[in-house]
Amino acid sequence: MPCRDTPCYTLFMRLPTPLYPGTLIRRYQRFLADVQLADGTIVTAHCPNSGSMKGCNLPGSQVWLSKSTNPARKLAYTWELVMADGFWAGINTGLPNRLVREAIEGGTVTELQGYGSIRPEVRYGEERSRIDLLLEGEPGRCWVEVKNVTLVEGGRALFPDAVTERGQKHLRELMEMVRRGDRGVIFFVVQRGDGDGVAPADAIDPEYGRLLRLAVASGVEALAYRALVTPEEIRLTGRLPVIL
Repeated sequence: MPCRDTPCYTLFMRLPTPLYPGTLIRRYQRFLADVQLADGTIVTAHCPNSGSMKGCNLPGSQVWLSKSTNPARKLAYTWELVMADGFWAGINTGLPNRLVREAIEGGTVTELQGYGSIRPEVRYGEERSRIDLLLEGEPGRCWVEVKNVTLVEGGRALFPDAVTERGQKHLRELMEMVRRGDRGVIFFVVQRGDGDGVAPADAIDPEYGRLLRLAVASGVEALAYRALVTPEEIRLTGRLPVIL
């Protein structure tokens, strides 16, 4: 499939195998989802997404689940993908951090090159946050906060899909790092194939939108990349504009 974005990259991440197809019955209590598998069995799967999942949690949607071989796990299945508006969307918020790190290390994210080391989950800031990725090297330090985007409305990807005080805190922390002389980046990963750009979801969380615009005006860099999702892999296809 040709890339719709420019430039086009080839970095990809294989999803767990095998994946199990099913139909979503309901998503509830944030981290639980009841799914009917292809053989008619109904299972409760872990939902690795704390957002509202607006547009991605409709009963009757096609989904794919992974299954753990760990017998100690309370829930063997994990919800990985959902069909939303004709596109597969990756709802596992644990994957974008890995994808972005590998993209930086592989040289495909050209905006974040030149650093000698990458460290995940480093504590920082006055509000006791953990940064997703800390890049260090000759250019100095670069604090990268990664956000998973699955909501698309009117042809545009929107973040967040629910009020996020945690996301607001991250923007304040990034602004403080920039004020101290470091580099700060908010990195949106759109885990679905539609949406012509990324914008703040002002109707959902106007404070996040205000802080995002303030952060960018204060020197925080906003990057967005599309991740084309299939039941086999997640493929980084290219940069999208961030529309403020």
